[in-house]
Order: sequence, then structure tokens, then C-alpha cells
Amino acid sequence: MTTTQERTFTIGEVGEQTGLTTHTLRFYEKEGLFPMPVRRDSAGRRVFSVEDVEWLRVCTKLRSSGMPLPSIRAYVELVVAGPGNEHERLAVLQEHEENVRRQVADLQDALAVIHHKVDLYERRLSEGTADGLWRNGPECD
Repeated sequence: MTTTQERTFTIGEVGEQTGLTTHTLRFYEKEGLFPMPVRRDSAGRRVFSVEDVEWLRVCTKLRSSGMPLPSIRAYVELVVAGPGNEHERLAVLQEHEENVRRQVADLQDALAVIHHKVDLYERRLSEGTADGLWRNGPECD
């Protein structure tokens, strides 16, 4: 009989793989952001599975895109509750997707304004007329 041992990771290894600090990983565990309880080894140290690391990669993208921790927790609670609430899970993700789309649109608008200002400064510097910028208020070229 052969046994295959699942690959596990220490908290430090998970931190290296995800960019999260050990403090953040402990905080996420305390806040209930893992779908499954984080296991412990015989010495009581946290042991993370491949699935835990994969979830953390998703979780960090949800966070970096602005999803609040309570929304992530609500999503995790739905996952833990099991089958039958897939529509609710989808609704959480769709709401966040729409929020991210609005953020992207706002950033694209901001980038257009910044690009215009860069062009203005480059043009005025090449013309030798940059010293007149902001002399009579904001330049609106």
C-alpha cells in the first residue's frame, strides 16, 4: 500500500508565495477568511495546504481590487455552508465585479487627464514656454 503525502507549507513559505505577512495570515485566519480551518502540526504550528495557498491568491486579488473583508467573509461563509447557495455566491462576485469595472473606468478617466497634462508639459518644455504654466491659475490647455 502506498500513501501519497499532501504538500504542505509553513506560514513563512505561504507568506513568500503570496506576499502576505505572517501577521496578515494570522489575521485572515482569525477573521474567518479561510473556507477550511487552518490545520496545525503536532507542535501546534500552522500547516497550509495547496488549496489554502490557491485561495489566498484569490483572496489577495479580491482585497487588492477593493473587496472589503466583511464581503470576503460573507462569500467564504456561503462556500462553507455548501451547495444550494450558488446564486448568492455569484451575486457577491458580480457585485464586486461591477465595483471593479467602475474603478477601472475611473482610473482610465484619471489616466486620460494625466496623459493630457504630461503632453502639455512636454510640449511647453520643448517650446520653452513652461515658465508660464500656472502663472495665471491652472493650465487648461
